[in-house]
Amino acid sequence: MAWLARRFGISFVLIWVVASIVFLAIRFVPGDPAELLLSQGGAAPDPGAVAELREQLGLDRPVWSQYLGDLWRLAHFDLGRSMQDDSPVVEAISRRLPRTLELIAAAALMAVLIGIPAGTAAALRRGRLFDRLASAIAALALAVPIFVVGTLMVMLFAQTLRWVPAGGYVALARDPAQHLLLLAMPAVTIGLGLAAVVFRMTRAAVLDVMLRDYIRTAHAKGVAPSRVLRHHVVRNALMPVVTVLALHMGTLLGGTVLVEYVFNWPGLSGLLVSAVNARDYPEVVGIVLVISILFVGLNLLVDIIYGLIDPRVRR
Repeated sequence: MAWLARRFGISFVLIWVVASIVFLAIRFVPGDPAELLLSQGGAAPDPGAVAELREQLGLDRPVWSQYLGDLWRLAHFDLGRSMQDDSPVVEAISRRLPRTLELIAAAALMAVLIGIPAGTAAALRRGRLFDRLASAIAALALAVPIFVVGTLMVMLFAQTLRWVPAGGYVALARDPAQHLLLLAMPAVTIGLGLAAVVFRMTRAAVLDVMLRDYIRTAHAKGVAPSRVLRHHVVRNALMPVVTVLALHMGTLLGGTVLVEYVFNWPGLSGLLVSAVNARDYPEVVGIVLVISILFVGLNLLVDIIYGLIDPRVRR
């Protein structure tokens, strides 16, 4: 229990540090939110109106006072209200977050279904044609930037072949078929690179496990090769693969900006970009805080699973 309490304590400290860094960093970005909100057609706003709006938004208070106020709201699970339309930040996040999570989950499912079987097969055929070909494809998938993959997919499947729309979003409840069709290309764009990571990690882990003494012992005892592969090799090789997959999924929470932009997918990352451009302090802090909580939560979950499986981790 002490180990678990310590891990939770470290997670809370990390979330507080991230929230503090974001709070301070966004205030060093050039541009006054009040001036941006009052600017119309590039015309300079009235200084009196700017001062009045700054007072309404609380921007006239000292930075330390704003910081303490934000911490007090966060401690009460209140993310504040948007400076742009005075709507609760939590509503915008709750509307956008499921779309980003759906995109990441679809990409992760694709990565698992492709990467683990292909990585295992490549390890079992080490040095052969399949291994060399699959490794080359994985290296290419990792080398090509994600926005290049997305752009090429739009040009090929949407503009040339006209198999799918170029982008957009339709709610699942409104039209399930169209929703999945629009989800396919952005999910594949993310999933290709993630599948390459899973493939390489699975291949390395399987090769490492196959050299262990207990695998040779199982073969010496006459255990069927398929049983050795299922119950000993793959099961033990999956732990580092799960860890890498969880960490990459956490990274993708804030890293889908380019994909959402290319495919016009209204997710959380796009909302973060628009909030930064508008200097919407509550919205930026709220979005980054939610992403940080999910990322730290994934790491904490992996640590707990490791601790349950291997008691040495708890020590």
